[in-house]
Amino acid sequence: MKRTTTILLLLISSLLYSQSNENNFIAQSYIEVTGVGEMEVIPNQIFLKIFINEKDIKTKSTIDELELSMINKLTEIGIDVEKDLIIVDLASNFKYYFIKENRIYVSKEFELMVLDAETVGKVIQELELLNISNISISRVDHSDIEKFKKEVKVQAIKAAKDKAEALVKEIDQTLGKAIIIKEIDNIQVINSLSGRVAGYELANIRIRENRVESEETLYKIEFEKIKLQYSILVRFEMK
Repeated sequence: MKRTTTILLLLISSLLYSQSNENNFIAQSYIEVTGVGEMEVIPNQIFLKIFINEKDIKTKSTIDELELSMINKLTEIGIDVEKDLIIVDLASNFKYYFIKENRIYVSKEFELMVLDAETVGKVIQELELLNISNISISRVDHSDIEKFKKEVKVQAIKAAKDKAEALVKEIDQTLGKAIIIKEIDNIQVINSLSGRVAGYELANIRIRENRVESEETLYKIEFEKIKLQYSILVRFEMK
């Protein structure tokens, strides 16, 4: 019984102490502001999804031969296929599906990473000549995206400080140390555009089709920048 009473007294003392500290904190003069940091980055990692299947082969070539032709063409363009081309379904390598009368077709799906929009245009144009037209942009990224995220966070907290200093100056007070720093939102990566061109479903890009003297069709692609946005709340002392 004595031990229970002691524990209860300790809990009451702790609660009273916390309430006292909270009251002191509330009574303290402070200003609370939100800072926002933003940055736009041109992607340097564009991931293409390439889908090849027997149904689209218009010659007597096999799907393996079509794959080899694709690899040779990508190498010719200057792509390191050993590093930047992977089979999406590594477990089975092949996918099988039925189309009418139990006819079995074989298909393969690849992911190719390229570094710029110009290379994307070349890949689309050259693979189309091989009757590989099922190509889409699966995602975009940047090799230094984590570094940019940190920079945006710093921008956000600096913006909060600048805003707070400007406000307290108008009431003839000065800004003290930061009491609370709170992340409102995580880094937001914003890409909003999408479109369809010549049978290709391409996300996050704008495409213009141009004609050249040889009458070959080129796809000039301009990627929307990746927009990073970060918000942070800071509470400062006022003196």
